[in-house]
Amino acid sequence: MFQPFSLNIGGELREYSRPQVMGIINVTPDSFFKNSRTMDEDALSSRIEKFIADGADFIDMGAYSSRPGAADVDPAEEIARLRVGMKVLRSIDPQIPVSIDTFRSEVARVAIEELGANIVNDISGGSLDQDMFRTVARLKVPYILMHMRGTPATMQSLTDYSDVTADVIADLSVKLRELHLLGVADVVVDPGFGFSKTTEQNFEMMRNLQQFEVLGCPLLVGISRKSMITRTLDIDPADALAGTVALDAFALTQGAAFLRVHDVLEAVQTVKLFMKTF
Repeated sequence: MFQPFSLNIGGELREYSRPQVMGIINVTPDSFFKNSRTMDEDALSSRIEKFIADGADFIDMGAYSSRPGAADVDPAEEIARLRVGMKVLRSIDPQIPVSIDTFRSEVARVAIEELGANIVNDISGGSLDQDMFRTVARLKVPYILMHMRGTPATMQSLTDYSDVTADVIADLSVKLRELHLLGVADVVVDPGFGFSKTTEQNFEMMRNLQQFEVLGCPLLVGISRKSMITRTLDIDPADALAGTVALDAFALTQGAAFLRVHDVLEAVQTVKLFMKTF
């Protein structure tokens, strides 16, 4: 069940008494859900304004597509894309908390120190950049610790687990201890749905989601329009909104503190209805 939590956002301790909705902004040309791709400023403005009007609590901005087969993006290009995205976002809303979806410590540093971001969201859980944990500790910002094996290119060949839920929790707990030893106070954990897991393993983790409470951190669930939905229902990502809402609602009953989504309004409504029964 949902537990209230707090995060230090820009030096201010903020208390959260309900699950939070995080809207996805992709400053990329090749993210798996094409409607989330926003490369020009007008498209960015429209999407950000809609998210805020629809009630987004957080924005998650990424400039490197992590879908299998996506083209590599060098750090300079990733930063250049984020400069555009963050400039537009902060011109619309200077206050909304923003996480930057990157596995590179230098990109994280620039985003926090220069671009006005507040949180680092690392799909690799520190495994793709050995300086990431120390950088987050120096920046003194919240960190979203996600589970993934390998790289976006190799992850789907690394799905051999004894018990997927127990193994993911064990992997996250080791990294969580390392972060705490470095002085990182605020960690959100993400089981990494769709990353180095088969479709059935994704559903097994979803069924066992409450077990992640043992980590003692707010839990982020990001299943929006992902293949665990589209493959199960034999549909395209464009048709996966209903499936996303269904699984997000279940995740809330299992303790999710964040829903990371492409469709903010529907997620906000889901949270409101959940809180009526909480």
